[in-house]
Amino acid sequence: MAESFAAGGIAVITGGASGIGRAAARRAAAAGMRLALVDVDAAKLAATAESLSETIGRDAIITSTADVADMTAMLALAEQVQARWGSPTLLMNNAAAFVAGGPGGILDANENWARVFAVNVLGVVNGVQAFLPGMLAAGRPGVIVNTGSKQGLTNPPGNPAYNTSKAAVNAYTQNLARDLRERENCAISAHLLIPGWTTTGEAEHRPGAWRAEQVVDHMEKLIADDRFFILCPDDDTPNGVDHKRILWNAMDIIENRPALSRWHPDYKDEFAAFMAQDLPLKPKA
Repeated sequence: MAESFAAGGIAVITGGASGIGRAAARRAAAAGMRLALVDVDAAKLAATAESLSETIGRDAIITSTADVADMTAMLALAEQVQARWGSPTLLMNNAAAFVAGGPGGILDANENWARVFAVNVLGVVNGVQAFLPGMLAAGRPGVIVNTGSKQGLTNPPGNPAYNTSKAAVNAYTQNLARDLRERENCAISAHLLIPGWTTTGEAEHRPGAWRAEQVVDHMEKLIADDRFFILCPDDDTPNGVDHKRILWNAMDIIENRPALSRWHPDYKDEFAAFMAQDLPLKPKA
């Protein structure tokens, strides 16, 4: 059984100054872990560290404004954490960039696409490349969580750059999980966190959304159950609805339907009928 928040452990959390990252940092501090928090917002990072220091003391917190897209900066942070405490027992690659689709999305400015991929994809890769060698060398149990998105699975129209980047995180994390389980005597597991509608940042909480703390609760439970896909519901969308949407999207290939047929007017009624039925296969608990 994998344990994400373990007393005496070391948590490295990117995007740790707000939203899901900050909620995970609070949970880690409550468990008695030492924390390395990464965020490009220096003011929010300082405020988060100050609030957490009331629980674990300021000496148990490292803060870094490193850009996760900068491999040199991430390697320097890994060396700092290693020298001070050793390798992490929890690595949470959570930092993300979201750029509005622009005029048409597909033809959005190349710099927007480049920034989204640099943070959302290479930021995850850089986190693993920087910290995994030390985690493997330590030879103790560890957990890696990469934050994906339902948009990387169902690919809704509106922001192709973000969707594509999160689809890449899904593919990368699956390959990471396989790599780790094939290593002899490796006690490190990888997990894909897939949040639903979640109140993050400074956004006003709206009925139907989950709070970041609920996402972390769900993440902790499913990691303890050795689940790779941590698919989070919210108060508007239960997992059963997500399962159907994901299956429909995958069946576009098998049924030879148009791309993203869920949003194609010719398939509107067929999709509605599909959603009204029970799943053709029963999900495992």
